[in-house]
Amino acid sequence: MRFFIFLLAVPLLAAIDGAVINRTTGKPQTGATVTVYKLGTAGIESLETVKSDAAGKFSFTADPGPGPSLLQGAWDGVTYNKMLTPNTPRTGVEVDVWNSQSKPGDAKVTQHMLLFEPVGGKLVVNENIIYQNSGLTSYNNPDNGTLQFYLPPEADGKVKVECTAPQGMAIERAAVPTKTPNVYGVDFPVKPGETRFQLTYEIPAASPAVFTGKILHKEGTTRLVTPKGVTLKGEGVQELGREPATQAAIYSLTGQNLKVEIEGAGSMGDAPAASEDEGPGIQEILPRVYDRVYIVLGLAVAILALGFVVLYRGPNSPQVATPAQVAPSLAKGKRRA
Repeated sequence: MRFFIFLLAVPLLAAIDGAVINRTTGKPQTGATVTVYKLGTAGIESLETVKSDAAGKFSFTADPGPGPSLLQGAWDGVTYNKMLTPNTPRTGVEVDVWNSQSKPGDAKVTQHMLLFEPVGGKLVVNENIIYQNSGLTSYNNPDNGTLQFYLPPEADGKVKVECTAPQGMAIERAAVPTKTPNVYGVDFPVKPGETRFQLTYEIPAASPAVFTGKILHKEGTTRLVTPKGVTLKGEGVQELGREPATQAAIYSLTGQNLKVEIEGAGSMGDAPAASEDEGPGIQEILPRVYDRVYIVLGLAVAILALGFVVLYRGPNSPQVATPAQVAPSLAKGKRRA
């Protein structure tokens, strides 16, 4: 008899269980929505959605199987992901969430890079903007966007935006016009940690090309980058040095208004591969910016690191960093890409 009771009870056992923890308050979160997804060759399949109880606990009866699965917790207008690999315990799983607010709070832009590539009568512009949120609250503003940026009118409103949450994958988001002409907003929450935005667009360009833009954030460091064979000049722009492996030129920018004249032609895809002594190679880079999101992101981090090295070496030091100084930063950027 007990044997049959046990058999009846087996289907009631949870396939996955755990608790939702609010890291803003440090307490279990009641009323959060948790969904389990099965990840397979067919893509992502939603299996079951539940609410956390008064103690923050949740459980699923749907079994995603032995392969990788994803838990997604939704709280205060923002979703948070928890990946479960095949060897990860399926019981006592903690899903972290944070409270959110519509103001930036501790979320600030720390780095902004603009890469200019004049090719075939067009100027391809790739902007990488890095947010650091050192607080315990997510910045979420669906109405105005957490990121606002200036898009030159010559781009005709066409821009590709990719956003990367902390420890997440790059996903595409729409750029929505604001009430201010040529200013667009992106609805993507800035969670505690590092969030990246990548903007890619192109404008018609003569020779030399003239680019006019605006930096809307007041905090952080802005760097301008051109490939080998391409130079730029403008008010408030100063060359800091060159990245050793690709010979890309890095410039600093003072102020928020940007008007530069760009001479030459080329792209990062034209750069030669670096040797092992010079740092990681870039032979993986494809000719078009649209096809090399992660490589450009890694290069962005490396170039920004080079800018800081050159800038802070001291007033009496030569204004060019050595390969030995920059190679560790390049390697780090490559791994993160």
